[in-house]
Amino acid sequence: MIETIDEAGVAVLRLHHGPVNALDLELLSALPGALADVAGARAVVLTGAGRCLSAGVDLKRIVAGGPDYVADFLPALSTAMLALFDHPSPTVAAINGYALAGGCVFAAACDLRLMSGGTIGLTELVAGVPFPSVPLEIMRHAAGSRAGELVLTGRTLDAAAAREFGLVHEVVEPGELLPAALGRARELARSPAVVYALAKEQLHRPARERIEAGRPLDDPRVLELWSAPSTHALLREYLAELSRR
Repeated sequence: MIETIDEAGVAVLRLHHGPVNALDLELLSALPGALADVAGARAVVLTGAGRCLSAGVDLKRIVAGGPDYVADFLPALSTAMLALFDHPSPTVAAINGYALAGGCVFAAACDLRLMSGGTIGLTELVAGVPFPSVPLEIMRHAAGSRAGELVLTGRTLDAAAAREFGLVHEVVEPGELLPAALGRARELARSPAVVYALAKEQLHRPARERIEAGRPLDDPRVLELWSAPSTHALLREYLAELSRR
C-alpha cells in the first residue's frame, strides 16, 4: 500500500493503493508505521502512484461498513494525518494529480507542496460529511484565512489556480515533479535536524492547541453524523452522481 524508496537519504513514500489511492482503514493504519520506519531519513517526500496523490476517503467502504467501520476509521484518519503533520523532519508533497478531500489534507500536512497536474480541494461538504478537528485545523494551518473558502464551497483548483491561491508552493512539469520535490526536500534538510524540528513545532503549536481544544467538543458530533443513516443515504446519492459523470 505504501512503497518506500531511499533517494540518497530522502525517503520517498509513494501511496500505491488501488486506482486512486483511496483512503481506507488499511491505508491509514499503515501510514504512521511507514513514517516511523523512515524516522532517520533527512526528509520525506509524499507522492502517489498512478494519476493522483489520493482522491480522498473510500466512501464506498464507509457506506458498506456502517457505524462500526466509521468508529474505527475516523480515529485512524486523524492519527495518520497527525503522524504526517507532526513528523519532525522536512516533508514535501509531490502532488502528481488529484488530491481531493482527505488527499488534499495529507498534502496540506506537508511543509511544502509541489503540484504537476490534476485538481486539489476539499469536497467533504459536497459529499455530505463534516470535518473532524484534525483535518480542519491542518487546513487552517496551511491555508490561513482562506481555509474557510475551501471548506465551505468545495471548490477544486487546478495546479495554476492552487499556486495563485497559496495552497501549493510550486507548479512543475510532470516529468520534473519528483526531482523537484527531492531538491526542495534536500534544501530544507540543510538545517540541523533538531533546529528544524523545533521551528516546525513552534509553527504548528497554534494548530495543535486548537486540535486539543476542539476534539472533545466536535469529534463526538462528527462521529454521530458520519455514522447516521441519513448521511449514508447522501453518500450513496453522491457516489451515484459521480458514477454518471
